[in-house]
Amino acid sequence: MLDRLTPVDSSFLYLEGPVTAMHVGSVLVFETPEEGFDHDTLMALVANRIAYVHRYRQRIRAVPAGLGGPVWVDDADFDLTYHVRRSGLPRPGTHDQLAEFVARIQSRLLDRSRPLWEIYLVEGLQDGRFALVSKTHQAMVDGVHGLDIGQVILDENPVDVVPIVQTWTPAPEPSDAELLARSALSTMTSPRRLWDGVRGGVTDLRHTGVKVAEAAQQAGTALVRTAASPAPQTPLNVEVGSGRRVRLIDLDLEDFRLVRRRKFGAGDLEHVSVNDVVLATLAGGLREWLMTRGEPITTSSTLRAMVPLSVEGGAVESHVGGPVVAAFVDLPIGEPSAAMRLQQVSYRMSKQLSAGRSIGAAGIVGLAGFAAPTLHSLAARAASVMSRRVFNLVISNVPGPQEARFAGTARLLASYPVIPLAEGQALAIGLTSYDGRVHLGLNADRDAMPDLDVLADCILSALAELVADDD
Repeated sequence: MLDRLTPVDSSFLYLEGPVTAMHVGSVLVFETPEEGFDHDTLMALVANRIAYVHRYRQRIRAVPAGLGGPVWVDDADFDLTYHVRRSGLPRPGTHDQLAEFVARIQSRLLDRSRPLWEIYLVEGLQDGRFALVSKTHQAMVDGVHGLDIGQVILDENPVDVVPIVQTWTPAPEPSDAELLARSALSTMTSPRRLWDGVRGGVTDLRHTGVKVAEAAQQAGTALVRTAASPAPQTPLNVEVGSGRRVRLIDLDLEDFRLVRRRKFGAGDLEHVSVNDVVLATLAGGLREWLMTRGEPITTSSTLRAMVPLSVEGGAVESHVGGPVVAAFVDLPIGEPSAAMRLQQVSYRMSKQLSAGRSIGAAGIVGLAGFAAPTLHSLAARAASVMSRRVFNLVISNVPGPQEARFAGTARLLASYPVIPLAEGQALAIGLTSYDGRVHLGLNADRDAMPDLDVLADCILSALAELVADDD
């Protein structure tokens, strides 16, 4: 039997272009243990873990003449040294230098002739730290057969990295004739597969991928309502290039909890979440940033965010430690009061997540256990296939573990997600809370967002405004 990509997985191949890379990145910053952590250690750690996640040693193969969807095949020439790379910053490498390195790495497409992932050991960070920067294609990460590499290498406790005996032997790769024969056999048993295969061979694959994915992802009356009201025109929605800018921001999770407690009191906590405070903070930051650009803002101005998120206590059940939904929320950037912005965001999110007003993020259900990197990848999958006309930007907020995680014996200090840009969108924001901190990754088009550092400062200012607001 062929290990065929699902239509949704295939769509991320068809959606990918020179300026729209469809991989999700992560930046994991570690404290260097006393015994050190070098490239050989990382090689051994990755080799040990991918022995149990076979997708990381498979590549994608197209069926000749498009008579069937692409399939996964074992990479007979799999070369771990190609995927596990080493780099460094001039010591002492600063936070901004790391962000610039990430921007350059994330703008490069993955090699389709190899397994679709890479991980970089970045040495030379200040304070004796190092980083692991990863890229994993969205076609790989379905939460079941494929998990993000950032999830694969982390443990709840420090462990010594001892290389295990590698017993993997690649299965023989089918020839073109075998692929055609197997595809014909599978389509004979399913008229729909036959039709999909023929259609895939005679129509534009990119268009087909979008339609298939939209059909899978856009079910639900909430999306229909949202589509009837196009997102407002903003500087965030422009033609993008291939270059990227990245900013990495650290915030204190207790600040968000403090605002939540003070604004709503112990008796009303069920009506607001830390995520509401996060969104209100981003709304304030985006408002201030647009004002620095001289953009016209009225009291009714909004930005529509697509927010794929995991929320405890919501209406949509899944197997990821809590419900996972993709909501659309209009951020009230025209509201001058920080407290009122928070109340409006909380109200709008509660309406989105109420029964009948939420959209299940397809593919997220079924993931065993909670893992922030994989959930960010799945959130990006949901966002990538939806019409860009109905929202201005993606904000992926995944609550992470509040206990330490380790790669070998190295303690994880920070985890920044890097969400890919969709066509026509100049900014994507990813957030992960981990061990008492909130880590933001801002990924932006290099030409459209030369002032990304200004936006980062505005987000810090917006949170400070919420914390200081006693009204």
